[in-house]
Amino acid sequence: MHKIALSFAMWFLLPTVAITSVASEPSPVTKEVKQQLLGSPVYIQIFKEERVLELYAKVGGEYRILESYPICKYSGGLGPKRTEGDLKSPEGFYQVNLRQLKPDSRFYRAINIGFPNDYDKSQGYSGRYLMIHGECVSVGCYAMTNNYIDEIYRYVEQALLNGQPAIDLAIYPFRMTEQNMQRHRNSSYYNFWKQLQPGYSWFNQKRQPPAVTVFNGQYVISKPLTTSLTNSDYAFAKMK
Repeated sequence: MHKIALSFAMWFLLPTVAITSVASEPSPVTKEVKQQLLGSPVYIQIFKEERVLELYAKVGGEYRILESYPICKYSGGLGPKRTEGDLKSPEGFYQVNLRQLKPDSRFYRAINIGFPNDYDKSQGYSGRYLMIHGECVSVGCYAMTNNYIDEIYRYVEQALLNGQPAIDLAIYPFRMTEQNMQRHRNSSYYNFWKQLQPGYSWFNQKRQPPAVTVFNGQYVISKPLTTSLTNSDYAFAKMK
């Protein structure tokens, strides 16, 4: 009985624990496994400061990294995109479906990230055609070399064609460890970044993309498959 009570208490406290971030430097799977995972569900994380795009695929019950790609160029520095023409590359949580793939882009191949999302709209942010694309040129987008976008595009397309309804894409200013959050604590974007950090922490610990909603103009991060907003969701997202 004591073990059951302890397990329940640990589960209840999970949202609070999940906020503790640990630096994640995952090692990609082998080339043989990587080829076998073409068509599996995928997940993408982008880190601006580190200039890295990480592509993950689902293996059993968790997501494993397929490859970490250097970002050739992005623009506008750290912080969210707010206005069309501000040349900023977005930050936040986005989703990609088949309609957002551009195989004949003038920047070789392109994936529209879906800006503005519900959060961006709630803030009155404006902009369009924000992409991950090739040709190593960026005016608000995330530009890759053509070889890299070729591979990223192929895994995204095959996952969607194989039945994944939408691909979750998390764009962070940096790896959102407690140390990095402290380093940027005086930034005017700090309160916004506190909304993103639980998503990073959840994936870093569980290797599952978090469920993301927008409530009262703020991101709320909850456990996957949560159908209603609970007090624990608020605790997890540390909303004020």
